This record gives sequence, structure tokens and C-alpha cells, in this order.
Amino acid sequence: MSKSLHLISLGCTKNLVDSEVMLGRLKHFALTPHIDEADVIIVNTCGFIESAKQESIQTILDASNKRKNGAILVVSGCLSQRYTKELRAEIPEIDIITGVGDYDKIDVMIQELKSVRSQGVFLSDWHNERVIIGSRFHAYIKLSEGCNQSCSFCAIPTFKGRLHSRTLSSAIKELENLYVQGFRDFTFIAQDSSSYMRDLGQKDGLIALIHAVDKLNLPISARIFYLYPTTTSLQLIESIAQSKSFLPYFDMPIQHIADSMLSLMRRGADKKRHIELLKAMKAVPQSFVRTSFVLGHPGESERDFLELCDFVQDFGFDRANLFAYSPQENTPAFSMPNKISAKLTNARITALNKIIKAQHKAHNKALLNQEVDIICEGKSEMSEYFYKARLKLWGRDIDGEILINDSELCDTNGEPLALKEGYYRARITAHKQNFLFAKVVG
Repeated sequence: MSKSLHLISLGCTKNLVDSEVMLGRLKHFALTPHIDEADVIIVNTCGFIESAKQESIQTILDASNKRKNGAILVVSGCLSQRYTKELRAEIPEIDIITGVGDYDKIDVMIQELKSVRSQGVFLSDWHNERVIIGSRFHAYIKLSEGCNQSCSFCAIPTFKGRLHSRTLSSAIKELENLYVQGFRDFTFIAQDSSSYMRDLGQKDGLIALIHAVDKLNLPISARIFYLYPTTTSLQLIESIAQSKSFLPYFDMPIQHIADSMLSLMRRGADKKRHIELLKAMKAVPQSFVRTSFVLGHPGESERDFLELCDFVQDFGFDRANLFAYSPQENTPAFSMPNKISAKLTNARITALNKIIKAQHKAHNKALLNQEVDIICEGKSEMSEYFYKARLKLWGRDIDGEILINDSELCDTNGEPLALKEGYYRARITAHKQNFLFAKVVG
């Protein structure tokens, strides 16, 4: 009988890709949603900010407490890369501990009950088989690992190293392989996607990727996450705008807008450059502009915060995420003076979030009675009577959910057709409590 495996993948979508590589190496295991029935439990951790660390630690402890006798507990990922010694000392119940460099060796580790932790970082190539979880239609493709930026608050370069890109041919080959498997919607990801292939001597690697994907002439949709202001060019924005495969989706975390904060945060570009790029993105027809901000960074004055609020109010992002500054050892911001209290940081997040939520609500209301292209993602977890979907333009799981409660599609006998994962045409019929409701019309 095959043994069973329970996987918990925490953190970002880049972590998810690594988790899917591990599943590819462990295809002979039967996946189980029940942790107490699994012979092997893998927790792929996140260690980016303090809240993520705490979630990872609690998840490891819960997994240890819930596992059956004899079950193997494996801990991998960013937290275990950063804090291997501490985890071994504090949670000796962990059977195998590995970091971010050996996802492709997970089968050997489990077979030999042996920990492996390389100093390098693993980057999936096209020949690394993945078991995509959560969708049969959408897949993430990781372009690079590591980062050459020097943001004051970010610890990623300290444990993932400098930028390491895969080749263009490798990325294209993986896309083609996934297409053959039935996937049609793709999101390209990295720590800094707009720096893709700069370490290989190519300044405009992302533009080369866009052109290469377009040349495939495949009926797909694609988007890019995590552009960086200093490596995003007007030419890149235009390439996305003109692409027949890539959607006009622009995800560029800017973290702040006040020049004093951009300098303290070591972001490498000033307010003027940010505005130039953002306006160019917004000028693209049917574009969608997403960003994120860090609040409470040491040295953030009330004037800086109010400048940010005014800018967000005036610009009107389609989506924006807010993060409280999280002190990270071995980063420049960790020892900076003029710390901001948690109380003040939370108050600023609440105030800015009010503006963002109002804009989000207005954007959703503007969709009422419109016919739009959507991607159906199967039955909704909310109710068996709904299908869940998102705008074709939106990113998976992060930009919103549309509930399908009606359809004009019928079989030859006039019976309603069951909706499968894929593209549809729908009319937005209602907006309630941050949910959009729609009727499929084609």
C-alpha cells in the first residue's frame, strides 16, 4: 500500500512552487487532507516577517501534536533556512529539517530519514516535475531566486542570496509542458521579476520573455507579479501593453511614496520616478495596478504618512496591501533610530486601509451590469450552490472573488451545464459585502 502525505505550504506563491516540486518527487505518496492519517507531514515554512515566523512555528507544533505514531515530520523553507539551530534546539520533535536549497532531494531525505541543508538556493527548472495543487487551469512559473536590491527592511538577500535567474529557454519549456497538461492561465513570479536575467547579462530579460511567449501563439492568459521600480522601464510597460498573451496587469510594490522614506528604505528610485511609472501603467487601456506599502518603518514621520495617504487617495490603485514594518536582524532598518510604536503603526494602517477599502468597493460597484471575461475556478467553499470565479485580469486568490449563481449555458436537453475550470463570459449582477455576483452568459 502507498504511504500517505500531508503537505502544508505557508507564505508566498514562490514557496508554493517549491512545495509542488516536492510533491513531484513524492508522487508515489497518496495526498491526504487529514494530518492525523499521514505517514509523512511536510511543513514548508515562511520566515519573511515576524507574524509569518510565528505562524510557521505554531504550525510545526500543531503538526507534531496531531500526527499519528511513527509519522515523519519534515520542516523546510525560509524559516528553517534562517533558524536551523534554533529549531533543532527548541523543537526536537522535527525528524527532518531542510532549508531552501534541496527541495529536489526530499524523496531521498524521507527514504533515508536524513536532513540535508545546502547553502545554495534551489530554483526549479523545466525538467523538475511539479504536482500543481489548487487548480487544473492556473499555474505559477518562477523566474528567479534571490535579489540584488538592498531594501533596508528586507532580510531575503541574507538567506536567499543574490539574483539567480533561470534561462529563457527553461521558462518557455516549462510553460509549454504545463500547457500540454491543460493549464491555460499563468502567473510569472520572482523576488524581483523585472530584474530577470540581469545576472545572465541581459538587461531586458522580462521583455525577452514576453516576446518569446507571444511567439508561441498559444491561447493563454498570463500576468507578472513583483516588478521593482528601479528595474521597471517604460519599454517594459509598453511591452506588456502590446502583448497578446500577457494581460495589462501591473504589480509593483512601491512600499511608500515620500522621498524621505524611499531614501530611508533604500528603494533606489524617488517619488518622481514612481509616479512616472505608475501613470504609464494606469494609462494602458483596461489596466489593473496593484501595489503594497510598509507602514511604521523607523523614521516615518506623520508628514510622510499623510503624504502617502494623499497620494493613494489621488491615484486610486486597483488593489493595495498594507504591511506593518517587522524588525529583521541583519537588515539596515533593524538598528535605525526613531522607531515607530506598534500602536501608532496600527493606527496608520487602519487609517490608510479605510481609503483603500473605499476605492476597492468603488471599483467593484463600477463593474455592476457589465459583461466581463472571467475564469471559473470550480465550486465555491462558501456554498455548494455557487461557483467561484475571478476576472480574467485578476491574480488568483488575491484580487477578489466572484460568485456565480446563475448561468445561461444549457445542454441539448435544456438542462443547465456544470461549469468547469476555464474561461467564460459573465454579467455582473450584484455587489454585496465585498463579493461580486454574476451570471454566466457565454
